[in-house]
Amino acid sequence: MALWGTIVNAIAIIIGGLLGMMLPRISEGIKSTVMQGLGLAITVLGITMALKSNQIVLVIMSVVIGGIIGELLRIEYRLEQLGDWLQAQLRKGSSAAHPTSSISQGFVTCTLVYCIGAMAILGPLDGGLRHNHDILYTKSLLDGFLSIIFASTLGIGVIFSAVSVFVMQGGIALAATFIAMAFSQASLDAMIVQITAVGGVLVIGVGLNILQIKKMNVANMLPALVIAAAAVPLQHYFTVWFSRLF
Repeated sequence: MALWGTIVNAIAIIIGGLLGMMLPRISEGIKSTVMQGLGLAITVLGITMALKSNQIVLVIMSVVIGGIIGELLRIEYRLEQLGDWLQAQLRKGSSAAHPTSSISQGFVTCTLVYCIGAMAILGPLDGGLRHNHDILYTKSLLDGFLSIIFASTLGIGVIFSAVSVFVMQGGIALAATFIAMAFSQASLDAMIVQITAVGGVLVIGVGLNILQIKKMNVANMLPALVIAAAAVPLQHYFTVWFSRLF
């Protein structure tokens, strides 16, 4: 089921939000330790995915070319601008101390955190293409814990962000399912291997960001997924072309 991982993710956010509203404030020590554990687990997941492909040159080329495209498009910067704009609109809307301002703040803040990131794209892609939800299961653990933290300070608005997650990630998963129908099973399998491997490299970057080891502009590398998918049919075409020449 293509949407299963997205459903689990949305439920985890709701449960985390409800727990956050009932539990007392969580100590900084517990927050830090849990986030470090999640960061390590995400890094291990990324390494496992990256090792799926035996065509390391193709993986490197996809990441490099995709990273250059992402830097030229300034994807990460534009996403940050979007976040800043939404926060600015939120501040304007809450200037009159409207009673729903706290709900809006929790909703907008958590929507940005949960929907903007590599795992929010990689997870539903993997779920739609091969019905593998490991990335979204991991993301669900991360988002669920973050919901506890956010809900303890931002209130019930955190829970409503689950709707945004379901709509966005569900849309990506369904689109990936339709894309899968356009290719033969052999081509699709080869594409999935390369996308998974390149996605694993990006997930490692997410893990490093959570561990605060090194700030990685992971969003700028997202075009690498498209490059990895396109590289498979191109590689097949050139292989056939050269075989005919020689």
